Amino acid sequence: MSASQHIVFALVEDFTHMAFACAVDPLRIANLISGETLYHWSYASLDGETAKSSDNTRFDVQHRFDALPECDRVFVLSGIGMQSKDHSVLLRALRRKARLTNTSIGALCSGSWVLAIGGFLNGRDASIHWEFHDSFMEKFPEVNLLRNVFVADAKHPTASGGTATADLMLHLIAQDHGRDLSVAVADQMVYNAVREATAAQKVSLQSRNGMRNPHMAAAIARMEQHLEDPISPAVIAAELGISVRQLERLFGKYLNSSPKKYYMEMRLERARHLLVQTEMSIIDVALACGFESPGHFSRVYRTAFGCTPMMQRGQLS
Repeated sequence: MSASQHIVFALVEDFTHMAFACAVDPLRIANLISGETLYHWSYASLDGETAKSSDNTRFDVQHRFDALPECDRVFVLSGIGMQSKDHSVLLRALRRKARLTNTSIGALCSGSWVLAIGGFLNGRDASIHWEFHDSFMEKFPEVNLLRNVFVADAKHPTASGGTATADLMLHLIAQDHGRDLSVAVADQMVYNAVREATAAQKVSLQSRNGMRNPHMAAAIARMEQHLEDPISPAVIAAELGISVRQLERLFGKYLNSSPKKYYMEMRLERARHLLVQTEMSIIDVALACGFESPGHFSRVYRTAFGCTPMMQRGQLS
């Protein structure tokens, strides 16, 4: 690693501004506190002139995707709509850099989707913003997607977006220059909730619902593991060593719902994500969410969301 580490941010059009700020500012503050240029950074885009964030802010950039400079790290940063964009120019450049150099190639926010298209994450742990989890797992089964806020893979680090990007940068600063500097940067950011890589993206079920009941947490975890092939409340209760009546009482107490109803809501929410985020056929979405009959899927979906799966797709066009 050079004395001053050069980081290039490859900005895909409509990239997320918050993730961008959380990536760059910790580096600036590390330089400020240390009194040294520990990091310098530059930006790249498709045309090599400007890049637009999702809030319509335009940034001047120094490089084109097809002319990435020598650097220590490249981070691909994208936001919404990255599934429909053509990433071929960027991916060719990244493959060339991976083949000819030891540059670390990572991703921030939905940038993991871009790296997955290029095969960079095959067989590796990775993170992406929770909103894309369902569609990502369906499209890239060869990637070990984690719900962690970030994954500090030495070759292909990934962060799920938002403030998780700051968590990753603080982790890298600690790795490069020691924990004391990383803590000082976090203090300067008034960021006192720095998370480790193993932290889950979304607030845990226990915290979200004020629960501390291990049977409830275990029951819902089993449901999450069996969205494609649902199991009955009786099977779940038996696995937990409690009666079905006890399981129903727990769901009534903590969620004001029944196990069956809550399970159905989980499956329908996953179906909605897949319909919105992927091009999977409606039949495939139904099967992926445990519905053997498309007709039944359509009826329960309309009851839950006020429109059929076909109508949901039509709203996106």
